Amino acid sequence: MRAYHPKFVSKIELGKGIPSVSYNLRHGGSALIDRKDAKQALVAISKLGKYIEINKRSAVIFPEGTRSRTGHPKKFQTTGLKVLMKQAPSALIVPISINNSWKMLRYGKFPYGIGSHLFFHVHPPVENSGDPDQLIARVEEIITGGVNSF
Repeated sequence: MRAYHPKFVSKIELGKGIPSVSYNLRHGGSALIDRKDAKQALVAISKLGKYIEINKRSAVIFPEGTRSRTGHPKKFQTTGLKVLMKQAPSALIVPISINNSWKMLRYGKFPYGIGSHLFFHVHPPVENSGDPDQLIARVEEIITGGVNSF
């Protein structure tokens, strides 16, 4: 994904305290959102959408929000996706299913899920056209269909 210069929608807490990662989130064009302040989050996501549309970059958003503790995906929070889709109408939507990420922190941060293997399934891109609600439902179905809790 390096060639597409991905920008992330990330919780604001990740913007400090993690060497290299925090610096890149703060200074690399990503959107740091306060999940307790919906207005600030939508403004930041909207700004990111405009940026990726103008500069032909990519955005990474995890609409599930917080990682599932069981491996079964949570319901998507669609507002951020809708804002990105509106602000970047030429962007393609690339659904990616991530398997086993829940095993990394199932016991909290200690003991860490050492030996857990993550598997990524990159699905075919989806055009950003038509009814946003139907499109998001389709993308959610694609992603959740690709998640196996094994």
